Amino acid sequence: MSIIEMRSVTRTYTAGDNVIKALNSADLSLEKGNFIVILGPSGAGKSTLLNLLGGLDSPTEGSVIVDGKDISSYSQDELADYRASKVGFVFQFYNLIPTLTVHENVAMVKDIAKDCLDADTVLEMVGLEGHGKKFPSQLSGGEQQRVSIARALAKNPQIILCDEPTGALDSDTGVTILRLLQDMTRDHDKTVVIVTHNQNIAKMADVVVRVKNGRIQSCERQEHPLNVDEVDW
Repeated sequence: MSIIEMRSVTRTYTAGDNVIKALNSADLSLEKGNFIVILGPSGAGKSTLLNLLGGLDSPTEGSVIVDGKDISSYSQDELADYRASKVGFVFQFYNLIPTLTVHENVAMVKDIAKDCLDADTVLEMVGLEGHGKKFPSQLSGGEQQRVSIARALAKNPQIILCDEPTGALDSDTGVTILRLLQDMTRDHDKTVVIVTHNQNIAKMADVVVRVKNGRIQSCERQEHPLNVDEVDW
């Protein structure tokens, strides 16, 4: 069952007199419950694709259909509701609020999401039980990223979108984060989409989408994706 479809999607930007096609006539179909890696060099169009899926941007042409709904036709209010209920975001630099505790950073989603999960429950899911009263500055980079993932999970979304989630982490900590994200698909039936230029992460994927020069070059299913611990990091 496809949870994400892109139909002839183009996203253009203007820079002075130049028109730049960040994404050009993209067609894509992704199934629910998969670990998906969008792979490509800098400037390929990966982040544009992720922003369109996340409702952070709208296509210039074409349709973005998520769970049967064409979000490319949504109003700004409808997109805000979509971001609050359907998707969780995990960024490279965590985006935690430094003046809030770990628990507060996660629990804040209850103000925007209707069916959110208990903050203590998701902190336990990501291995941070007992850290709720700490502030982000008291945590390691890997722990802060786990708080970011817990905050995304607390919204109880169908889709988790990750933009270079291990880019600011050392190798061992990055493996911990990737193991957690892989478990989200296998144990909790979430659809995880990771944007990266790291070829090794692609070895873990159920589906690898390759993007270059604003075009989707290929979308391939891997019959035998590796567990994170099997990848030579």
